[in-house]
Amino acid sequence: MNVVTRFAPSPTGFLHIGGARTALFNWLFSRHHGGKYLLRIEDTDRKRSTQEAIDAILDGLQWLGLEADEEPLFQSTRLDRHAALANQLLAEGKAYHCYCTPQELTEMRETAKAEGRSMRYDGRWRDRDPSEAPAGIPPVVRFQAPQTGDTVLRDAVQGDVTVANDQLDDMVLLRADGTPTYMLSVVVDDHDMAITHVIRGDDHLTNAFRQIQLFLALGWQPPVYGHIPLIHGADGAKMSKRHGALGVDAYRDMGYLPEALLNYLLRLGWSHGDDEIISREQAVEWFDIAAVNRGAARFDFDKLSSLNSHYLKASDNQHLVDLIVPGIEKSLAAAIDTTARPRLIQGMNSLKDRAKTINELIDISLFYVRKRPLALDEKAARLLTDDGRRLLALLSGILAALEPWSADAIDAAIHNFADKEGAKLGQIAQPLRAALCGTTTSPGIFEVAEVLGKEEVLGRLADVISA
Repeated sequence: MNVVTRFAPSPTGFLHIGGARTALFNWLFSRHHGGKYLLRIEDTDRKRSTQEAIDAILDGLQWLGLEADEEPLFQSTRLDRHAALANQLLAEGKAYHCYCTPQELTEMRETAKAEGRSMRYDGRWRDRDPSEAPAGIPPVVRFQAPQTGDTVLRDAVQGDVTVANDQLDDMVLLRADGTPTYMLSVVVDDHDMAITHVIRGDDHLTNAFRQIQLFLALGWQPPVYGHIPLIHGADGAKMSKRHGALGVDAYRDMGYLPEALLNYLLRLGWSHGDDEIISREQAVEWFDIAAVNRGAARFDFDKLSSLNSHYLKASDNQHLVDLIVPGIEKSLAAAIDTTARPRLIQGMNSLKDRAKTINELIDISLFYVRKRPLALDEKAARLLTDDGRRLLALLSGILAALEPWSADAIDAAIHNFADKEGAKLGQIAQPLRAALCGTTTSPGIFEVAEVLGKEEVLGRLADVISA
């Protein structure tokens, strides 16, 4: 079998985290089997579908590296095809016109509610003659679902699930205005796109029984379904914004790397032994839909941040600098100068060890690129006492004559200076850090001095000495 999967979001909002995981599982399953991964934009709800949402979905998938193998199919372009299949079922006696008035449907709903059961259409127009139709009521087209026996779903994740057919009513295929419903459109498009496997959230599980019936009525082979559990918050409650039910773009804005987010989503409900760090290549090799857990996964920001920290440390320094420069320039409200990138690249090994997100990396990198004179935070300013400035003035003369300019040479020079002054190293290193960084925290100060370069170090020292 040539495997074909699809991701089919509705463009009524952002690409949320659950949708991203669904896209990932479909992408991995198709890649694992050497198949095809497609994208279908289910935009038939024209009132709620927006171009902004479509752009957000496409942008999010591109950022994650989950682009489809073909151009997206827009469901709204296929309404005539959907309607034609509904009319075919009508002609074959597998569907019928229903002339229920809005009042009758309301009464059905209220009766079901009063009896404590879910609303199901009672089939009153299933066998009636259209000549009995009330005037002025445009009909809907309903599917004539089987009323006896069972429909069995052999789910790749949930196992065999059976529903009695008398629990399923005759669903609407075409609305009164002639537009197709979601249930019809999905079945027709899955068939026409040659989808072999439908991997989606288990909130669609009940839809699968109706869709299987519709596939069979049309004389088509249903795809293999795999319904994956939804993602819950760390407290086990249904995912909400407070848990992290945000758009993928929000995670990018929070400073997470796409490879870290994908690794985390992969491990939400799927595992491969005790492996935590799983590359994309390994994921393609190992992924199997049958290994997806049946229980809901819990979202944990701490675990995501830990993974992101790992991927930051493993990232190429030049790549990280390219990622942080836009944020640095936004923070500074100015473009960086030509000395900034070389400094950032040279100092990146120590910087990325101290950050968990790109945003943190931006914050702790700023001292390398700020213009003189540096603004000192409150703690740094307190270190620059009269004695601290005196020591820095003496140190400045020693550093001015230092050759070669390296972290080791700077380390040795400052230790010798401390010994001669009878001072502890911290009495010199702490005000030096305050002067060079404007804060009391930074990578090793000898490395910082090397990266800044002699001219910049002497300039920053002069600024605080003369202040």
